[in-house]
Amino acid sequence: MGFFSFLGRVLFASLFILSAWQMFNDGGPAAKELAPKLDLVKAHLSSRLGVTLPKIEVRQVVATIIALKGVGGLLFVIGNIFGAYLLAFYLVVVSPILYDFYNYGPQERHFSLLLTEFLQSVALFGALLFFIGMKNSTPAKKNLKKRTPKPKAA
Repeated sequence: MGFFSFLGRVLFASLFILSAWQMFNDGGPAAKELAPKLDLVKAHLSSRLGVTLPKIEVRQVVATIIALKGVGGLLFVIGNIFGAYLLAFYLVVVSPILYDFYNYGPQERHFSLLLTEFLQSVALFGALLFFIGMKNSTPAKKNLKKRTPKPKAA
């Protein structure tokens, strides 16, 4: 049972680690798509909050994404719950920005592709929440000694 649990974590984390490598390798397509989406989110937040937000370098955002996915994936493989929290944080923050299906109409080609990717991120987030819940519900292994039963009084 332990081997299959480990194998499942390796396969699950490989989604994040390999996509982080793809993003790192020569900028990747996601890094090029992120710049206009990041500007759109920045403009939206500036108009809603009424303040101008500082210039955000896309390279710094990509480096942060790679760090979250890489470190989170590696920690998740060894069963560390902090890795699951890092991956969940990545999914909550980055998925709505990267997969902005809400900016397109249902008839447009990008809508269905982005919606599918977003729903996949939601499913991955659900799996991470399940893992976190299972880790938190498992009692810590303590050095439990068997109690010797008390003799019954006559």
